[in-house]
Amino acid sequence: MSTSLWLQSAPAIPADPFEPDGAYEVVIAGAGLTGLTTAVMLARSGSRVCVLEARSVGAVTTGNTTGKVSLLQGTQLSQIQRFSSERVLAAYVDGNAAGQGWLLDFLETRQVPYEVRDAYTYATTLDGLDRLDVELRAARGAGLPVSEERVCELPFAVEGALILRGQAQVHPMRVLAALADELRRLGGRIVEGERVTAVSAGEPAAVTSTSGRTTADAVILATGTPILDRGLYFAKVEPHRSYVAAFRVPGALPQGMHLSAETPARSLRTARDDEGELLLVGGNGHPVGRGGSTAARLADLTSWAERTFPGAERTTWWAAQDYRSANRVPFVGWLPRGRGRIFLATGYDKWGMTNAVAAALSLAADLTGAEPPEWTKTLHHRVTRPIDLADGARANASVGVEAAKGWAAAETAGAIGEVAPAEGTGMVGRRGVTPVAVSTVDGSTCTLRAVCTHLGGIVRWNDAERSWDCPLHGSRFAPDGAVLEGPAVEPLGHA
Repeated sequence: MSTSLWLQSAPAIPADPFEPDGAYEVVIAGAGLTGLTTAVMLARSGSRVCVLEARSVGAVTTGNTTGKVSLLQGTQLSQIQRFSSERVLAAYVDGNAAGQGWLLDFLETRQVPYEVRDAYTYATTLDGLDRLDVELRAARGAGLPVSEERVCELPFAVEGALILRGQAQVHPMRVLAALADELRRLGGRIVEGERVTAVSAGEPAAVTSTSGRTTADAVILATGTPILDRGLYFAKVEPHRSYVAAFRVPGALPQGMHLSAETPARSLRTARDDEGELLLVGGNGHPVGRGGSTAARLADLTSWAERTFPGAERTTWWAAQDYRSANRVPFVGWLPRGRGRIFLATGYDKWGMTNAVAAALSLAADLTGAEPPEWTKTLHHRVTRPIDLADGARANASVGVEAAKGWAAAETAGAIGEVAPAEGTGMVGRRGVTPVAVSTVDGSTCTLRAVCTHLGGIVRWNDAERSWDCPLHGSRFAPDGAVLEGPAVEPLGHA
Protein backbone atom coordinates (compact mmCIF):
# COMPACT_ATOMS: atom_id res chain seq x y z
CA MET A 1 0.00 0.00 0.00
CA SER A 2 1.06 3.55 -0.66
CA THR A 3 1.51 6.12 2.13
CA SER A 4 -0.47 9.34 2.45
CA LEU A 5 1.12 12.63 1.50
CA TRP A 6 0.65 13.74 5.12
CA LEU A 7 2.40 10.74 6.66
CA GLN A 8 5.23 11.02 4.14
CA SER A 9 5.92 14.60 5.25
CA ALA A 10 4.93 14.31 8.92
CA PRO A 11 7.02 16.17 11.51
CA ALA A 12 8.74 14.01 14.11
CA ILE A 13 6.43 13.44 17.10
CA PRO A 14 8.21 12.21 20.25
CA ALA A 15 6.61 9.40 22.24
CA ASP A 16 6.91 8.37 25.87
CA PRO A 17 7.66 4.93 27.32
CA PHE A 18 4.85 2.88 28.79
CA GLU A 19 4.54 3.28 32.54
CA PRO A 20 3.51 -0.10 34.05
CA ASP A 21 0.70 0.30 36.59
CA GLY A 22 0.63 4.03 35.85
CA ALA A 23 -2.21 5.94 37.49
CA TYR A 24 -3.80 8.89 35.68
CA GLU A 25 -6.89 10.99 35.89
CA VAL A 26 -7.72 10.27 32.24
CA VAL A 27 -6.49 7.60 29.82
CA ILE A 28 -7.36 8.10 26.16
CA ALA A 29 -7.19 5.26 23.63
CA GLY A 30 -6.26 6.67 20.22
CA ALA A 31 -3.86 9.43 19.14
CA GLY A 32 -5.79 10.93 16.27
CA LEU A 33 -7.45 14.33 16.25
CA THR A 34 -10.17 13.37 18.77
CA GLY A 35 -7.73 11.84 21.23
CA LEU A 36 -5.06 14.54 21.14
CA THR A 37 -7.48 17.50 21.11
CA THR A 38 -9.38 16.10 24.08
CA ALA A 39 -6.09 15.39 25.85
CA VAL A 40 -4.91 18.98 25.39
CA MET A 41 -8.19 20.43 26.66
CA LEU A 42 -8.11 18.20 29.74
CA ALA A 43 -4.41 18.85 30.42
CA ARG A 44 -5.08 22.59 30.25
CA SER A 45 -7.65 22.10 33.01
CA GLY A 46 -4.99 20.44 35.16
CA SER A 47 -5.74 16.75 34.54
CA ARG A 48 -2.94 14.18 34.32
CA VAL A 49 -3.54 12.55 30.93
CA CYS A 50 -2.02 9.58 29.10
CA VAL A 51 -2.79 8.76 25.46
CA LEU A 52 -2.29 5.13 24.41
CA GLU A 53 -1.96 4.64 20.65
CA ALA A 54 -2.01 1.16 19.09
CA ARG A 55 0.15 2.17 16.12
CA SER A 56 1.63 5.66 15.80
CA VAL A 57 0.19 9.17 16.10
CA GLY A 58 -2.16 9.81 13.18
CA ALA A 59 -1.60 6.39 11.62
CA VAL A 60 -5.28 5.64 11.08
CA THR A 61 -7.94 8.14 9.98
CA THR A 62 -6.45 11.56 10.79
CA GLY A 63 -3.22 10.90 8.92
CA ASN A 64 -5.21 9.74 5.89
CA THR A 65 -7.94 12.38 5.72
CA THR A 66 -8.27 15.03 3.03
CA GLY A 67 -7.72 17.69 5.68
CA LYS A 68 -10.77 19.87 4.92
CA VAL A 69 -11.95 22.02 7.83
CA SER A 70 -15.34 23.02 6.44
CA LEU A 71 -18.90 23.62 7.56
CA LEU A 72 -20.19 23.01 4.02
CA GLN A 73 -19.93 19.24 3.88
CA GLY A 74 -21.23 18.07 0.53
CA THR A 75 -24.90 17.24 1.12
CA GLN A 76 -24.41 16.21 4.75
CA LEU A 77 -26.68 18.86 6.26
CA SER A 78 -29.72 17.87 4.21
CA GLN A 79 -29.07 14.23 5.13
CA ILE A 80 -29.08 15.15 8.82
CA GLN A 81 -32.26 17.15 8.29
CA ARG A 82 -33.86 14.12 6.62
CA PHE A 83 -33.18 11.91 9.64
CA SER A 84 -33.39 14.43 12.51
CA SER A 85 -35.11 17.57 13.72
CA GLU A 86 -34.28 21.16 12.78
CA ARG A 87 -32.99 21.58 16.34
CA VAL A 88 -30.54 18.70 15.94
CA LEU A 89 -29.34 20.06 12.60
CA ALA A 90 -28.72 23.50 14.12
CA ALA A 91 -26.88 21.91 17.04
CA TYR A 92 -24.72 19.87 14.65
CA VAL A 93 -23.74 23.02 12.73
CA ASP A 94 -23.09 24.96 15.94
CA GLY A 95 -20.88 22.16 17.25
CA ASN A 96 -18.92 21.96 14.02
CA ALA A 97 -18.51 25.73 14.00
CA ALA A 98 -17.21 25.61 17.57
CA GLY A 99 -14.81 22.82 16.61
CA GLN A 100 -13.61 24.70 13.53
CA GLY A 101 -13.11 27.88 15.54
CA TRP A 102 -11.17 26.16 18.32
CA LEU A 103 -8.89 24.36 15.88
CA LEU A 104 -8.06 27.41 13.76
CA ASP A 105 -7.47 29.52 16.87
CA PHE A 106 -5.10 26.84 18.17
CA LEU A 107 -3.20 26.73 14.88
CA GLU A 108 -2.85 30.51 14.82
CA THR A 109 -1.62 30.57 18.42
CA ARG A 110 0.90 27.82 17.68
CA GLN A 111 1.85 29.43 14.34
CA VAL A 112 0.93 26.29 12.40
CA PRO A 113 0.15 27.31 8.81
CA TYR A 114 -3.20 26.57 7.22
CA GLU A 115 -4.87 27.83 4.05
CA VAL A 116 -8.15 29.70 3.89
CA ARG A 117 -10.24 28.35 1.03
CA ASP A 118 -13.81 28.56 -0.20
CA ALA A 119 -15.78 25.31 0.02
CA TYR A 120 -17.97 24.17 -2.90
CA THR A 121 -20.57 21.48 -3.35
CA TYR A 122 -21.15 21.10 -7.09
CA ALA A 123 -23.59 19.22 -9.32
CA THR A 124 -23.06 17.93 -12.86
CA THR A 125 -26.59 16.55 -13.34
CA LEU A 126 -30.13 17.80 -12.85
CA ASP A 127 -30.60 15.26 -10.07
CA GLY A 128 -27.53 16.69 -8.39
CA LEU A 129 -28.92 20.18 -8.84
CA ASP A 130 -32.05 19.13 -6.97
CA ARG A 131 -29.82 17.91 -4.13
CA LEU A 132 -28.11 21.30 -4.06
CA ASP A 133 -31.46 23.03 -3.64
CA VAL A 134 -32.30 20.85 -0.64
CA GLU A 135 -28.82 21.36 0.83
CA LEU A 136 -29.06 25.12 0.38
CA ARG A 137 -32.29 25.27 2.35
CA ALA A 138 -30.83 23.09 5.11
CA ALA A 139 -27.64 25.13 5.34
CA ARG A 140 -29.39 28.49 5.42
CA GLY A 141 -31.93 27.17 7.90
CA ALA A 142 -29.03 26.25 10.18
CA GLY A 143 -27.57 29.74 9.86
CA LEU A 144 -24.77 29.21 7.34
CA PRO A 145 -24.25 32.00 4.76
CA VAL A 146 -24.16 29.63 1.79
CA SER A 147 -24.58 31.13 -1.68
CA GLU A 148 -25.27 29.49 -5.04
CA GLU A 149 -23.72 29.90 -8.48
CA ARG A 150 -24.28 28.30 -11.88
CA VAL A 151 -20.60 28.30 -12.83
CA CYS A 152 -17.41 27.62 -10.92
CA GLU A 153 -13.67 27.28 -11.47
CA LEU A 154 -13.70 23.58 -12.33
CA PRO A 155 -12.48 22.54 -15.81
CA PHE A 156 -15.78 20.86 -16.69
CA ALA A 157 -19.40 21.92 -16.99
CA VAL A 158 -21.55 22.00 -13.87
CA GLU A 159 -25.28 22.54 -13.42
CA GLY A 160 -24.64 24.60 -10.32
CA ALA A 161 -22.66 24.91 -7.10
CA LEU A 162 -23.06 25.97 -3.48
CA ILE A 163 -20.30 28.06 -1.92
CA LEU A 164 -19.32 28.77 1.67
CA ARG A 165 -16.53 31.33 1.86
CA GLY A 166 -13.62 31.36 4.27
CA GLN A 167 -13.22 27.69 5.17
CA ALA A 168 -9.80 26.04 5.60
CA GLN A 169 -7.55 23.19 4.53
CA VAL A 170 -4.71 21.83 6.65
CA HIS A 171 -1.81 19.41 6.75
CA PRO A 172 -3.35 17.07 9.37
CA MET A 173 -0.05 15.65 10.64
CA ARG A 174 1.25 19.15 11.35
CA VAL A 175 -1.93 19.71 13.34
CA LEU A 176 -1.32 16.54 15.35
CA ALA A 177 2.35 17.40 15.89
CA ALA A 178 1.37 20.77 17.39
CA LEU A 179 -1.25 19.14 19.62
CA ALA A 180 1.21 16.47 20.76
CA ASP A 181 3.81 19.12 21.58
CA GLU A 182 1.24 21.13 23.56
CA LEU A 183 0.12 18.03 25.47
CA ARG A 184 3.64 17.04 26.46
CA ARG A 185 4.41 20.65 27.46
CA LEU A 186 1.45 20.41 29.85
CA GLY A 187 2.76 17.17 31.37
CA GLY A 188 0.68 14.70 29.34
CA ARG A 189 2.08 11.48 27.93
CA ILE A 190 1.76 9.79 24.53
CA VAL A 191 2.64 6.10 24.25
CA GLU A 192 2.80 4.49 20.80
CA GLY A 193 2.56 0.78 19.96
CA GLU A 194 0.22 0.26 22.91
CA ARG A 195 -3.10 -1.28 21.87
CA VAL A 196 -5.91 -1.07 24.40
CA THR A 197 -7.67 -4.43 24.53
CA ALA A 198 -9.97 -4.14 27.56
CA VAL A 199 -11.34 -1.63 30.06
CA SER A 200 -13.06 -2.48 33.34
CA ALA A 201 -15.32 0.18 34.77
CA GLY A 202 -14.17 -0.11 38.37
CA GLU A 203 -13.11 2.68 40.67
CA PRO A 204 -10.63 3.50 39.28
CA ALA A 205 -11.12 2.11 35.77
CA ALA A 206 -8.49 -0.45 34.74
CA VAL A 207 -7.09 -0.32 31.21
CA THR A 208 -5.44 -3.42 29.75
CA SER A 209 -3.06 -2.82 26.84
CA THR A 210 -0.13 -4.42 25.01
CA SER A 211 2.44 -3.93 27.79
CA GLY A 212 0.31 -4.18 30.90
CA ARG A 213 -2.20 -2.27 32.96
CA THR A 214 -2.92 1.35 33.80
CA THR A 215 -5.66 2.93 35.88
CA ALA A 216 -7.66 6.13 35.49
CA ASP A 217 -10.62 8.00 36.89
CA ALA A 218 -11.99 8.17 33.32
CA VAL A 219 -11.25 6.45 29.99
CA ILE A 220 -12.03 7.86 26.54
CA LEU A 221 -12.29 5.62 23.48
CA ALA A 222 -11.10 7.74 20.55
CA THR A 223 -10.51 4.71 18.35
CA GLY A 224 -12.61 5.43 15.27
CA THR A 225 -15.20 2.89 16.31
CA PRO A 226 -15.27 1.85 19.99
CA ILE A 227 -13.12 -1.20 20.76
CA LEU A 228 -15.52 -2.19 23.55
CA ASP A 229 -18.83 -3.84 22.68
CA ARG A 230 -20.82 -2.18 25.48
CA GLY A 231 -23.65 -0.27 23.87
CA LEU A 232 -23.26 -2.20 20.60
CA TYR A 233 -21.87 0.83 18.77
CA PHE A 234 -20.25 -1.48 16.21
CA ALA A 235 -23.83 -2.13 15.06
CA LYS A 236 -24.85 1.55 15.20
CA VAL A 237 -22.24 2.85 12.79
CA GLU A 238 -21.41 1.65 9.30
CA PRO A 239 -17.70 1.56 8.33
CA HIS A 240 -16.77 3.07 4.98
CA ARG A 241 -13.48 3.16 3.14
CA SER A 242 -12.61 5.79 0.51
CA TYR A 243 -9.57 6.68 -1.58
CA VAL A 244 -7.39 9.72 -2.23
CA ALA A 245 -4.74 10.16 -4.91
CA ALA A 246 -2.28 13.03 -5.39
CA PHE A 247 -1.53 14.28 -8.90
CA ARG A 248 1.06 16.55 -10.45
CA VAL A 249 -0.95 18.57 -13.01
CA PRO A 250 0.43 21.02 -15.58
CA GLY A 251 -1.06 24.52 -15.46
CA ALA A 252 -3.26 26.25 -12.92
CA LEU A 253 -5.33 24.22 -10.46
CA PRO A 254 -8.73 25.00 -8.94
CA GLN A 255 -8.05 26.61 -5.56
CA GLY A 256 -11.31 25.89 -3.80
CA MET A 257 -12.24 22.75 -1.87
CA HIS A 258 -14.77 20.94 -4.06
CA LEU A 259 -17.07 17.98 -3.45
CA SER A 260 -19.67 16.54 -5.81
CA ALA A 261 -23.33 16.21 -4.87
CA GLU A 262 -23.60 13.00 -6.90
CA THR A 263 -22.06 9.58 -6.45
CA PRO A 264 -19.50 8.29 -6.97
CA ALA A 265 -18.13 11.17 -4.94
CA ARG A 266 -15.37 13.37 -6.32
CA SER A 267 -13.47 15.47 -3.79
CA LEU A 268 -10.83 18.03 -4.81
CA ARG A 269 -8.31 20.21 -2.97
CA THR A 270 -4.74 21.37 -3.46
CA ALA A 271 -1.67 20.52 -1.40
CA ARG A 272 2.07 20.98 -1.70
CA ASP A 273 5.14 18.79 -1.55
CA ASP A 274 8.83 19.58 -2.05
CA GLU A 275 8.35 19.78 -5.82
CA GLY A 276 5.35 22.11 -5.88
CA GLU A 277 1.56 22.10 -5.97
CA LEU A 278 -0.50 18.92 -6.14
CA LEU A 279 -4.14 18.16 -6.78
CA LEU A 280 -5.75 15.71 -4.35
CA VAL A 281 -8.66 13.73 -5.79
CA GLY A 282 -10.78 11.61 -3.48
CA GLY A 283 -13.85 9.41 -3.72
CA ASN A 284 -15.18 5.97 -4.69
CA GLY A 285 -16.10 5.07 -1.14
CA HIS A 286 -17.77 1.80 -0.14
CA PRO A 287 -18.65 -0.23 2.95
CA VAL A 288 -15.53 -1.95 4.25
CA GLY A 289 -15.03 -5.46 2.88
CA ARG A 290 -17.79 -5.06 0.31
CA GLY A 291 -18.16 -3.66 -3.18
CA GLY A 292 -15.72 -5.74 -5.18
CA SER A 293 -12.14 -4.95 -6.14
CA THR A 294 -10.64 -2.01 -4.28
CA ALA A 295 -7.87 -1.84 -6.90
CA ALA A 296 -10.56 -1.27 -9.54
CA ARG A 297 -12.01 1.59 -7.47
CA LEU A 298 -8.61 3.21 -7.22
CA ALA A 299 -8.02 2.73 -10.96
CA ASP A 300 -11.39 4.33 -11.73
CA LEU A 301 -10.57 7.35 -9.54
CA THR A 302 -7.17 7.70 -11.23
CA SER A 303 -8.70 7.40 -14.69
CA TRP A 304 -11.25 10.12 -13.91
CA ALA A 305 -8.51 12.48 -12.74
CA GLU A 306 -6.38 11.82 -15.82
CA ARG A 307 -9.32 12.44 -18.15
CA THR A 308 -10.48 15.54 -16.33
CA PHE A 309 -7.06 17.14 -15.86
CA PRO A 310 -4.98 16.37 -18.99
CA GLY A 311 -1.37 15.57 -18.23
CA ALA A 312 -2.10 14.59 -14.61
CA GLU A 313 0.46 12.16 -13.17
CA ARG A 314 -0.27 10.29 -9.96
CA THR A 315 2.45 10.63 -7.32
CA THR A 316 0.90 8.69 -4.42
CA TRP A 317 -2.42 7.38 -3.13
CA TRP A 318 -3.96 6.23 0.12
CA ALA A 319 -7.24 5.28 1.80
CA ALA A 320 -9.10 6.21 4.96
CA GLN A 321 -11.82 4.64 7.07
CA ASP A 322 -14.80 6.52 8.47
CA TYR A 323 -17.92 5.56 10.39
CA ARG A 324 -21.46 6.70 9.63
CA SER A 325 -24.36 6.65 12.08
CA ALA A 326 -27.86 6.00 10.79
CA ASN A 327 -28.89 9.65 11.27
CA ARG A 328 -25.48 11.05 10.21
CA VAL A 329 -24.86 12.64 13.64
CA PRO A 330 -21.88 11.44 15.72
CA PHE A 331 -22.22 9.55 18.98
CA VAL A 332 -20.31 11.36 21.75
CA GLY A 333 -20.53 10.86 25.51
CA TRP A 334 -20.87 8.15 28.11
CA LEU A 335 -20.54 4.51 27.08
CA PRO A 336 -23.45 2.41 28.42
CA ARG A 337 -22.54 0.24 31.42
CA GLY A 338 -19.37 2.25 31.87
CA ARG A 339 -20.52 3.58 35.28
CA GLY A 340 -19.89 7.11 34.09
CA ARG A 341 -16.17 6.41 33.72
CA ILE A 342 -15.90 5.33 30.07
CA PHE A 343 -16.59 7.72 27.20
CA LEU A 344 -16.65 7.41 23.41
CA ALA A 345 -16.73 9.44 20.21
CA THR A 346 -17.56 7.92 16.83
CA GLY A 347 -19.57 8.44 13.64
CA TYR A 348 -17.99 11.53 12.02
CA ASP A 349 -18.86 10.30 8.50
CA LYS A 350 -15.74 11.78 6.80
CA TRP A 351 -15.99 15.19 8.52
CA GLY A 352 -13.68 14.57 11.44
CA MET A 353 -11.62 17.76 11.17
CA THR A 354 -14.55 19.66 12.69
CA ASN A 355 -16.53 16.87 14.37
CA ALA A 356 -13.52 15.52 16.26
CA VAL A 357 -12.86 18.90 17.88
CA ALA A 358 -16.57 19.35 18.62
CA ALA A 359 -16.46 15.93 20.31
CA ALA A 360 -13.40 17.01 22.31
CA LEU A 361 -15.19 20.16 23.51
CA SER A 362 -18.16 18.04 24.61
CA LEU A 363 -16.03 15.39 26.32
CA ALA A 364 -13.88 17.96 28.08
CA ALA A 365 -17.01 19.65 29.47
CA ASP A 366 -18.30 16.27 30.68
CA LEU A 367 -15.06 15.37 32.43
CA THR A 368 -14.26 18.74 33.99
CA GLY A 369 -17.78 19.53 35.13
CA ALA A 370 -17.89 22.70 33.06
CA GLU A 371 -21.20 24.00 31.78
CA PRO A 372 -21.66 22.33 28.39
CA PRO A 373 -22.67 24.43 25.39
CA GLU A 374 -26.32 24.24 24.33
CA TRP A 375 -25.51 22.31 21.15
CA THR A 376 -23.96 19.56 23.25
CA LYS A 377 -27.11 19.23 25.35
CA THR A 378 -29.23 18.90 22.22
CA LEU A 379 -27.02 16.29 20.58
CA HIS A 380 -26.83 14.26 23.81
CA HIS A 381 -30.61 14.06 23.99
CA ARG A 382 -31.65 13.73 20.37
CA VAL A 383 -34.67 11.57 19.60
CA THR A 384 -34.46 8.63 17.19
CA ARG A 385 -36.99 8.89 14.36
CA PRO A 386 -38.63 5.97 12.50
CA ILE A 387 -36.65 6.73 9.32
CA ASP A 388 -33.46 6.61 11.44
CA LEU A 389 -34.47 3.20 12.83
CA ALA A 390 -35.28 1.95 9.33
CA ASP A 391 -31.87 2.99 7.99
CA GLY A 392 -30.13 1.34 10.94
CA ALA A 393 -32.16 -1.82 10.45
CA ARG A 394 -31.19 -1.88 6.76
CA ALA A 395 -27.50 -1.58 7.62
CA ASN A 396 -27.68 -4.38 10.19
CA ALA A 397 -29.67 -6.61 7.84
CA SER A 398 -26.88 -6.21 5.28
CA VAL A 399 -24.36 -7.26 7.96
CA GLY A 400 -26.35 -10.45 8.51
CA VAL A 401 -26.41 -11.14 4.78
CA GLU A 402 -22.64 -10.62 4.53
CA ALA A 403 -22.03 -12.96 7.48
CA ALA A 404 -24.09 -15.72 5.88
CA LYS A 405 -22.51 -15.21 2.45
CA GLY A 406 -19.01 -15.31 3.90
CA TRP A 407 -19.49 -18.58 5.78
CA ALA A 408 -21.34 -20.18 2.87
CA ALA A 409 -18.50 -19.28 0.52
CA ALA A 410 -15.90 -20.54 3.00
CA GLU A 411 -17.68 -23.87 3.43
CA THR A 412 -17.82 -24.47 -0.31
CA ALA A 413 -14.32 -23.14 -1.07
CA GLY A 414 -11.68 -25.56 -2.21
CA ALA A 415 -8.92 -26.85 0.01
CA ILE A 416 -5.80 -24.71 0.21
CA GLY A 417 -3.03 -26.33 -1.76
CA GLU A 418 0.74 -26.13 -1.53
CA VAL A 419 1.13 -23.50 -4.27
CA ALA A 420 1.38 -19.98 -2.84
CA PRO A 421 -0.88 -17.24 -4.24
CA ALA A 422 0.72 -14.87 -6.72
CA GLU A 423 2.46 -11.78 -5.37
CA GLY A 424 -0.01 -9.21 -4.04
CA THR A 425 -2.97 -11.58 -4.00
CA GLY A 426 -4.97 -13.38 -1.32
CA MET A 427 -7.63 -16.07 -1.24
CA VAL A 428 -9.97 -17.74 1.24
CA GLY A 429 -10.16 -21.52 1.25
CA ARG A 430 -10.33 -24.45 3.65
CA ARG A 431 -7.87 -26.48 5.63
CA GLY A 432 -10.04 -29.36 6.70
CA VAL A 433 -13.19 -27.63 7.97
CA THR A 434 -11.35 -24.45 9.02
CA PRO A 435 -11.68 -21.35 6.80
CA VAL A 436 -8.21 -20.04 6.07
CA ALA A 437 -6.91 -16.86 4.43
CA VAL A 438 -3.69 -17.13 2.42
CA SER A 439 -1.79 -14.24 0.86
CA THR A 440 1.59 -13.45 -0.61
CA VAL A 441 3.00 -9.95 -0.07
CA ASP A 442 6.61 -8.90 -0.64
CA GLY A 443 7.55 -12.51 -1.25
CA SER A 444 6.19 -13.73 2.10
CA THR A 445 3.24 -16.14 2.19
CA CYS A 446 1.06 -16.17 5.33
CA THR A 447 -1.74 -18.59 6.14
CA LEU A 448 -4.22 -17.36 8.75
CA ARG A 449 -7.59 -18.28 10.17
CA ALA A 450 -10.06 -16.39 7.98
CA VAL A 451 -12.41 -15.67 10.90
CA CYS A 452 -12.49 -12.09 12.20
CA THR A 453 -11.61 -11.98 15.89
CA HIS A 454 -14.40 -9.52 16.66
CA LEU A 455 -17.65 -11.35 15.86
CA GLY A 456 -16.62 -14.12 13.50
CA GLY A 457 -17.12 -12.71 10.02
CA ILE A 458 -15.13 -14.23 7.16
CA VAL A 459 -12.52 -11.73 5.99
CA ARG A 460 -12.01 -10.71 2.36
CA TRP A 461 -8.88 -9.71 0.49
CA ASN A 462 -8.43 -5.99 -0.21
CA ASP A 463 -6.40 -6.05 -3.43
CA ALA A 464 -5.44 -2.36 -3.39
CA GLU A 465 -4.23 -2.14 0.21
CA ARG A 466 -3.21 -5.79 0.56
CA SER A 467 -5.12 -6.40 3.74
CA TRP A 468 -7.81 -8.69 5.09
CA ASP A 469 -11.04 -6.74 5.67
CA CYS A 470 -14.12 -7.88 7.57
CA PRO A 471 -17.43 -7.04 5.81
CA LEU A 472 -19.39 -7.09 9.08
CA HIS A 473 -18.10 -4.18 11.18
CA GLY A 474 -14.97 -2.99 9.41
CA SER A 475 -12.08 -4.63 11.25
CA ARG A 476 -8.97 -4.82 9.08
CA PHE A 477 -5.86 -6.96 9.36
CA ALA A 478 -2.39 -6.93 7.81
CA PRO A 479 -1.25 -9.94 5.73
CA ASP A 480 0.46 -11.33 8.84
CA GLY A 481 -2.78 -11.00 10.85
CA ALA A 482 -1.93 -7.84 12.83
CA VAL A 483 -4.88 -5.58 13.62
CA LEU A 484 -5.01 -2.43 11.46
CA GLU A 485 -8.49 -1.11 12.35
CA GLY A 486 -11.01 -2.08 15.03
CA PRO A 487 -13.39 -2.95 16.54
CA ALA A 488 -11.25 -6.12 16.68
CA VAL A 489 -8.39 -5.95 19.17
CA GLU A 490 -6.89 -9.40 18.62
CA PRO A 491 -4.94 -10.46 15.50
CA LEU A 492 -6.01 -13.18 13.11
CA GLY A 493 -4.57 -16.48 14.30
CA HIS A 494 -2.17 -18.51 12.21
CA ALA A 495 -3.72 -21.62 10.69
